[in-house]
Amino acid sequence: MGAQENPNLPSMEVRVCTTRLSLAYSDLTDLPPDVIAKHGNSILELDLSHNKISDLRFLMELPNIRSLVLDHNSVTSQVKMPLCRDLHTLWVNHNRIQNLGFFLQTIAKNCPSLRILSMMNNEAAPSYFNGGTYQQYVDYRYFVISSLPNLEVLDYSPVTDAETREAKRIYPSRMFDPEPEANLRRKLIKKKKKGKKQKSTAEDEEELQMPATGI
Repeated sequence: MGAQENPNLPSMEVRVCTTRLSLAYSDLTDLPPDVIAKHGNSILELDLSHNKISDLRFLMELPNIRSLVLDHNSVTSQVKMPLCRDLHTLWVNHNRIQNLGFFLQTIAKNCPSLRILSMMNNEAAPSYFNGGTYQQYVDYRYFVISSLPNLEVLDYSPVTDAETREAKRIYPSRMFDPEPEANLRRKLIKKKKKGKKQKSTAEDEEELQMPATGI
């Protein structure tokens, strides 16, 4: 499909090629509702580079998203995002990510299928590009690898078996539950059932204590 112009977004060029959509350089802070309505279910690859996006909750409307490019945006360590079961590629180069642990906790929880991650030129990703030392860069890789056990490529460099072994040795306690939302859901359901049971028992006791009608 060739280039199309969205009538509701006159200054934006929307390029859709089968299942890939590009809205790069569009001065966006969110994904436009009309784009979601028209392409939401069919988008597999989305390029939103060079925008002003900081909140990723719009991904809830893209149930089949596989690849997301967010280079040069305003994503922070505290970014909000939903569960994206099939997302395998995420680029967040040149953003505002400062707390690596906090960011990885969010990614690990919501992107269980992630295979490729690139987050160069963020404060949380030390390298030659932002004044980090070689040792800082190496430790950063180990930390990320230990947090995302399915990762195959980090910052354009393949994750090696040696790195995986070393990451597990250095950070043995960083175990990741691949289905955290399922466990959480089970706990909530159990808690809800328990609450209903307690409420029902309390109502029964109250009913027994209430005087009969007409007395």
